[in-house]
Amino acid sequence: MQNKLPFSKYFVIGVMLFALFFGAGNLIFPASLGQQAGSNIWPAVAGFLVTGIGLPFLGILAMGVSGSKNLQELAGRVHPLYGVIFTALLYLTIGPFFAAPRTGAVAYDIGIAPFVSEGYGQIGLFVFTLLFFIVTMWFSLNPAKIVDNVGKILSPAIIVLLLILLVMVFVKPIGAIEAPQEAYAHGAFMKGFMEGYNTMDALASLVFGIIVINAIRSMGVTSARGILVTSAKSGIVAVLFLGLIYVGIAYLGATTTGTFGLFDNGGPVLGKAASFYFGSLGTVMLSIVILLACLTTSIGLVTACGEYFHTLFPKISYKKFVLFFSTICFVIANFGLSNIINFSIPVLMFLYPLAVALMLLTFLSKIFRHSRLVYTAAIVVTFFISIIDGLKTFCDLFKINYFGWMKAVIAFYDRVLPLYNQGLGWLLPVLITILITGFIVRIGNFSGAGVKKKSEGTI
Repeated sequence: MQNKLPFSKYFVIGVMLFALFFGAGNLIFPASLGQQAGSNIWPAVAGFLVTGIGLPFLGILAMGVSGSKNLQELAGRVHPLYGVIFTALLYLTIGPFFAAPRTGAVAYDIGIAPFVSEGYGQIGLFVFTLLFFIVTMWFSLNPAKIVDNVGKILSPAIIVLLLILLVMVFVKPIGAIEAPQEAYAHGAFMKGFMEGYNTMDALASLVFGIIVINAIRSMGVTSARGILVTSAKSGIVAVLFLGLIYVGIAYLGATTTGTFGLFDNGGPVLGKAASFYFGSLGTVMLSIVILLACLTTSIGLVTACGEYFHTLFPKISYKKFVLFFSTICFVIANFGLSNIINFSIPVLMFLYPLAVALMLLTFLSKIFRHSRLVYTAAIVVTFFISIIDGLKTFCDLFKINYFGWMKAVIAFYDRVLPLYNQGLGWLLPVLITILITGFIVRIGNFSGAGVKKKSEGTI
């Protein structure tokens, strides 16, 4: 048993974690943020980094601290049924409902759309996504080392290509940075903060955390402290790469608005920039790398969802789940990237507070003796606020009048909850709930957590 690893091992795990996180959203959302934020880019990027890399880092640490074997076990501290429902919703969100279809839509927008004649976009999207998800399904049904090997090659290739592109942007900007769009004219930090939700990396970190912990254990580190320290150091490597790319792509987006115009989403920005600097050869190279990167991400997400739901419903074969999820991905991808993003935002407004509350509870768990009372109370409070946030966001995005009963609830929340208009109305009530129920647990001298005790010094 060892508690320390050489830097090279931290670096390897960190790059692996970067590869797990890095997907379609990591390219398009900072680019769109840069275009929208304009001259307010730096406060907007700062907010984006908090949720785009800060929360995923906390998620990895939370899984390390918890000692749970998977997310379902951790969420099950609230209640076993909640553990299943929350984990299933999270897998569906980062899988066939939003993130996996988004990979196909982004691969098309960046890699294929520049070569498709105007007027044939929808047909091109249909044909491409049909082939894309057939390949996804085939590899998911026939797991092969080629996918892992391609992923290992692609991660450094993407980093190198993007760094070359981003160096060019700083040396020779495409254009001047213009005034911010209305959404970023005021409160750019909080707008960027909320935009970071769209990467879905904080949700994914609760799944990827176990992969990282298992990799650390395979290297001989088994103590609780050793796993936590190694997770932290490896996580820093991953988030530094992500942060560098986010800042660069956001700056790139900010320099393109005057030259290319404002896009509905960040998909076309990188393709246009590659063509601007390197001509058609640069566009082709970027297209191939992004297409393969999105494909490997799609295969990983469909495979993970198939495996999880097969464990939930063992009578339904893994192959049937893969076929079903691949079909769902194909259908949703054809709604187009902008629609996928718009429909995902209300769901993320609902799920993110629940995920972050679970992280907070995990870090504070020892203080309140792992009591189920505290877990349940905090999650219930979070739920009643975040469900309204999700519905409110849905109505705002699609110009739907609030349901009659919603108006009174929203008015009440707006009046009594600090930071409610910034999307953080749940935070203070949850902290107060943890404080009060934790105090009750301490003076009542009971736990009732249902958390299995681990052997001393190990996870």
